[in-house]
Amino acid sequence: MSVRILFLGPLRDLADSPEMLVDAPLDWAGLLAAVGPAVAAQLGEARVNVACGGRVLADKTALAAQDGDEVALLPPVSGG
Repeated sequence: MSVRILFLGPLRDLADSPEMLVDAPLDWAGLLAAVGPAVAAQLGEARVNVACGGRVLADKTALAAQDGDEVALLPPVSGG
């Protein structure tokens, strides 16, 4: 039973990996503990979004990932 966490953009560099597997179920506190302090600090930023099962969460702290879910960590998009 596991949840796949995907690190996108600059979060991938902070995590030193494009993805990781963690035990299910996974809530917000578990996510912060799993990703390490550098990524967790970025997740606290309002502009960083979290998607679970392909849907961006309106309230990322309400994360409730279950076995087989994919959680994507989405940094802010910039460019022009």
